[in-house]
Amino acid sequence: MAGTTSSFEKTFTIGGDITINRLGYGAMRITGEGIWGPPKDKDEAIRVLKRAVELGVNFIDTADSYGPNISEQLIAEALHPYPTDLLIGTKGGLLRTGPGEWPVDASPEHLEEALYGSLRRLKVDRIDLYQLHRIDPKVPAEKSFEFLQKAQQEGKIRHIGLSEVSVADIKLAQQYFEVVSVQNMYSVDNRKWEAELEYTNDHNIAFIPWFPLGGGNVQGQEILKRVADKHNATIHQVALSWLLHHSPNVLLIPGTSSVSHLEENMKTADIQLSEDDLAVLDSIGEV
Repeated sequence: MAGTTSSFEKTFTIGGDITINRLGYGAMRITGEGIWGPPKDKDEAIRVLKRAVELGVNFIDTADSYGPNISEQLIAEALHPYPTDLLIGTKGGLLRTGPGEWPVDASPEHLEEALYGSLRRLKVDRIDLYQLHRIDPKVPAEKSFEFLQKAQQEGKIRHIGLSEVSVADIKLAQQYFEVVSVQNMYSVDNRKWEAELEYTNDHNIAFIPWFPLGGGNVQGQEILKRVADKHNATIHQVALSWLLHHSPNVLLIPGTSSVSHLEENMKTADIQLSEDDLAVLDSIGEV
């Protein structure tokens, strides 16, 4: 019935062997302005990471380029030795030349430097989920994939994912290794990568939306507010909840540098949208 509550799976199994809660944490925002340098309040950043785990987060997403290096260092300082069920995913393939600047370099030489740097900063012998941050237009994708394949064979990487890729890119990568995750920009008001979401769901690949709150669609914001008011929730909570309901392979990684905001985000898992709510929210993508 249209008015009934829609349920969703609370967990997802990555690569067939790592089961995690679908509501995770993205550790980009625990760095300085422009994702550059240390945070203004390091103690709060440490508290955020510890509190996230206390609240049931067992998937943390980061990258060597966040800071650069700062996010990974803080994760290790706050949480190492890690809980046995905690999956830390990191990424390589971007350079940092200044605040807000993200040149791409997915050459094997840079990926090797990035991977070994991440291993050292995170204080691990193997990265459980290593994602190619971007395919480099200056480097044949096959070269990047060959490096990741080799690093996996050597035991430095357990599972491999991709970011900002098309279905064709995923299929090419699958000739070199199993793709277990795809991280593309996606939100209730930005469905550009819908085909990729459908492909990953069909193939049991995790889909990790970045910029999951969108926000550029005024009419969409009004619709979100109506649904949020109905549930005594924020529009951000409803936007995140829609993603959990929308497809069972979606993993959320909302980021924040504030414990109070983290706690607010984590309440998203308790929101039960109805079929009517979902139909109304689905219409945002058609605006």
